[in-house]
Amino acid sequence: MNILLMGNPNVGKSVVFNRVTGANVIASNYAGTTVEFTKGSMKLGDKRAELIDVPGTYTLEPTCKAEEIAVKMFNERKDGDVVINVVESTNLERSLNLTLQLLKRKIPVVVALNFWDETKHKGISIDYKKLEEILGVPCVPICAVTGEGVNHLVEKIKEAKPSGYEYEDNERWQKIGSIVDEVQKVTHRHHTWLERLGDASVRPLTGIPIAAVVMLLAFKVIRFIGEGLIGYVGEPVFEKLWAPVMMKLSAVMGSGGFLHDLVIGQLIDGEIDFGQSFGLLTTGLFVPIGAVLPYVFAFYVVLSLLEDLGFIPRLAVMVDTLMHRLGLHGFAIVPMLLGLGCNVPGALATRILETRRERFISATLLSIAVPCAALQAMVVGLVGEHGVGYLAIIYGTLFAVWVLLGVIFNKTVKGESPEIFLEIPPYRIPYMRSLAKKIWIRIKWFLKEAIPFVLLGVLIVNLLYTFGIIQFVGRITAPVVTRVLGLPQEAVGALIVGFLRKDVAVGMLIPLGLTIKQLIIASVVLTMYFPCVATFTTLVKELGVVDMLKSAAIMVISSLVVGGLLNLILPF
Repeated sequence: MNILLMGNPNVGKSVVFNRVTGANVIASNYAGTTVEFTKGSMKLGDKRAELIDVPGTYTLEPTCKAEEIAVKMFNERKDGDVVINVVESTNLERSLNLTLQLLKRKIPVVVALNFWDETKHKGISIDYKKLEEILGVPCVPICAVTGEGVNHLVEKIKEAKPSGYEYEDNERWQKIGSIVDEVQKVTHRHHTWLERLGDASVRPLTGIPIAAVVMLLAFKVIRFIGEGLIGYVGEPVFEKLWAPVMMKLSAVMGSGGFLHDLVIGQLIDGEIDFGQSFGLLTTGLFVPIGAVLPYVFAFYVVLSLLEDLGFIPRLAVMVDTLMHRLGLHGFAIVPMLLGLGCNVPGALATRILETRRERFISATLLSIAVPCAALQAMVVGLVGEHGVGYLAIIYGTLFAVWVLLGVIFNKTVKGESPEIFLEIPPYRIPYMRSLAKKIWIRIKWFLKEAIPFVLLGVLIVNLLYTFGIIQFVGRITAPVVTRVLGLPQEAVGALIVGFLRKDVAVGMLIPLGLTIKQLIIASVVLTMYFPCVATFTTLVKELGVVDMLKSAAIMVISSLVVGGLLNLILPF
């Protein structure tokens, strides 16, 4: 038996899913789309059933890609499958629209009245027995966060049955109104502090300062966790445990040669440098696991926490007007936020956008103007010592480029950017088990998606070095670097290394004795000119080769234009 978990967005389906499924959970995209769903197994008596968390939908008459997939998954169900319709008890009228559509299809349904605890806080009283009589299917009050009623819900699956309830489509909302009047009573009550905070979060006057404070705290937490994991786990594991193994393997392979440099990389002063050796088993593993994964983990912890709290939809509403000017909608802020930690999960997160146009615009803007945390740390360390004003020039330039390019893309890139209708849930205390499972699923997804492509990228870089292609490119681009950007020819090496690790590339600028003007130009160009190999290979997979080549051309041209302009207009 398959059990489909269906309901509106933000009604707690995922928490219900995590309550009743075990560890064997799979997150995947629906075939041919970027819309994700989750499935797992659950115990049903002495048997096991597969539970499928269908994308949230308000209706069986779809209005967006996610709803189209939800309806397809519903229509592909087999005989004997059951639907658990998760309903938000505090918003019964809206939720019943999908419920009545499901009942009209004459399929076995169980209605789960979630957030039952919140009805008491909101002064809402629902006669669920009366609702059960009217609808003709089991109705079970539950609180998925605490687990209250979930066992009873599972027991009621055996009693799921098609409903005998009739109505005409043109009378649906009239029927919903009469049902709500019959089973629900609302009494006056005062707002809670969470409700007041929720209201303040979507008003521009108070919402913008709240968002600024939250994001500042979020980035401090992310940097603290990410740098802590790198410093106390990532680097020690590779330096103390993995490096000796690789040095022994290096000795066995003769400490040099084509195969050695491919697998181990080049030895720096007789030792392995995980940032510069470029070997498949050294840099190829260190980049995604030792350097990127800690920031990815930290970002997923904070992002998942903000999602479950209900903050992300509010942030999307706050930036929606700006994002529309860039050919995107408010929810596109999520890839940008992820990119500030690491561009790889940011690139992967472009999947939440529905159309190819949106994904192209978002991925290109991300790659050009959103520096990752590791790059920011190096830029702040190198330029910040000269004064905060110089850092303001770098970040101000990147933000201006982000806005200007977005406006240009909105006017020139063909395709659609459909509106998204976000449901803004109330602020809620996250359920820790659900939060942990969500983070674990995302981390597994990152490891599965990122590591193979990083290894592929390192392999390509090695081959390009071996056959002298990168050195050739360095020679022919040197005049552009010196004349247009005003940088010394030695900076070409840093730009080339930036393809693998941009933070390492910034570090290579230190011994060059650059002026503050050259440091600003180099920092901006290194951020803009091309993504690191991990992001590049991820974007090839997400956008396809053709769109990635278009995006790369835009990156190179825009970085040269902006770097050249900075060289001309900076007075110092």
